[in-house]
Amino acid sequence: MILREQQLIKALSQPLTQSVFYYYSTEEYAPRRYAEKTIAILQQAEPSELTQIDGPAPSIEEIVDAAGTISMFGTRRIVAVSLEPSAMNDADVAALCDICESLENSVIVMTTIFKDDKAQLTKKSKLLIAAAEKNGIAAELTKPTPADAARFVVETAQKSGASVSKQAASAIVERSGTDFFVLENETAKLAASCNYGEITLPLIEKLSTHNIEANVFDMVRLVTSRRTEKAVERLNELIDLQNEPIAIAAALSGSFLDAYRVKCAQATGKNYSAAFKDFGYKGSDYRLKKAGESASGYTKKQLLQILEILLQLDIKLKSTRADKTALLQTALCEISFAGASR
Repeated sequence: MILREQQLIKALSQPLTQSVFYYYSTEEYAPRRYAEKTIAILQQAEPSELTQIDGPAPSIEEIVDAAGTISMFGTRRIVAVSLEPSAMNDADVAALCDICESLENSVIVMTTIFKDDKAQLTKKSKLLIAAAEKNGIAAELTKPTPADAARFVVETAQKSGASVSKQAASAIVERSGTDFFVLENETAKLAASCNYGEITLPLIEKLSTHNIEANVFDMVRLVTSRRTEKAVERLNELIDLQNEPIAIAAALSGSFLDAYRVKCAQATGKNYSAAFKDFGYKGSDYRLKKAGESASGYTKKQLLQILEILLQLDIKLKSTRADKTALLQTALCEISFAGASR
């Protein structure tokens, strides 16, 4: 069967008798993390020889040599393969599926980072997933929710010898996002900064990285509460950190588009969760929950006006030589004015 993450955690707590493991996701961290964990468990269980073969189109000959060669010491062979099904030809995909069927005293651990959800629905992807499912474990690792990310921060801090409350962990996630690679580095930095004691909210406020989406959430919140001066200050911080003006504008547009969609859903008696489903969002509905909070401060007409302001901003940023910082600041003030008018 194709496992979800909680099922996978349970499976990895049992003795591993499978010969094939395939971890795939649109997120980079989880497949690598579970591949490393699986290999460590296998190596701990019995003497093993590890061969790493990298893709995106791995050599089938190398895989056959690594998996099929009898070790002179009689140890198990582990073959770790990173691949992208779309980069492989049909014959190689078929050959890899055959290898999964015929492993003897060898284990193959495969990982794929799909560019999007559609990529894992291709014929090649389905064949590899089916082969792994038939002969071992196939696990689809979905994008972590903010709650998942906060738990990861707590666990990472504890492993380093530091501590962090759930509230503080959530604050780190709000500021840095849900990318586990970013959170791992951020938590390590904060743990070292407090000499592996407690990571507190004041320390997070002072030292933690504030990603572009988190800053935009703050800007929208400040504009919605009519604190335009503070919103411009936050914008200037983003610019000082060398964030691209077009990227800032795109994040602003995405935030207000989310708010407009939630507003439309509310007009038909639906909530943000329904909008999340109806508009085909993936991952967590956290951003739409935040968008719903912003939408409550605007009418539908105001949100349409704001989206028009942001459209014109995008056009100007891409087509004129005007000062981009000034264009952003002007647009932010126009958004604030549009929200204040009734």
